[in-house]
Amino acid sequence: EAHMRCCLYGGIQISGLNAEVFPGQWEFQVGPVEGINGCDQFWMSRYILKRVCEEFDVDVTFEPKPVKGDWNGSGCHTNFSFESTRKEGGYERIIQAMEELSKHHKAHILLYGEDNDKRLTGQHETASIDSFKYGIANRGSSVRIPTKTASEKKGYFEDRRPASNCDPYLVGGMLVDTTILKGKFGEEIVPSYQRFLKE
Repeated sequence: EAHMRCCLYGGIQISGLNAEVFPGQWEFQVGPVEGINGCDQFWMSRYILKRVCEEFDVDVTFEPKPVKGDWNGSGCHTNFSFESTRKEGGYERIIQAMEELSKHHKAHILLYGEDNDKRLTGQHETASIDSFKYGIANRGSSVRIPTKTASEKKGYFEDRRPASNCDPYLVGGMLVDTTILKGKFGEEIVPSYQRFLKE
């Protein structure tokens, strides 16, 4: 709650928080926020959380699976939409986006956080890291289409693949690139990132 209040004071559009499955695991939500401002706010919300934890003499980890066991890992579920998905006929555009995301699944996974393979096992409300699938209200899918989006035939979708330690700029960049820019960014950034990992 202290983190939430500090975020609000700092102009972060934090919109909720809740306890999660693993003991000591908590979630907070930032948004809705437009464009890269969402990445900026999320990045700062993490910084604020670290500073608040110092005041309470506790620590926070953003590891996707900090303790092995039969429970959920920590993700950074990312709700995403753009103008054409929010208009009449937007559901068709969302399905088209699903096909595009499926083609570039491996590139997204590479940039969606370290040790994400420990979380995306196909269990504990995750899809397998090795395959892409989407579904309506399906918490075990790579990308979930909310029931409201399906019934209204427009709205947003939720990419459930990013890990809690992801770089929001890479996640946002890849979503925009794959669904709007048709893969130009990914073609450049992924090989560069692979070289960086090897070095």
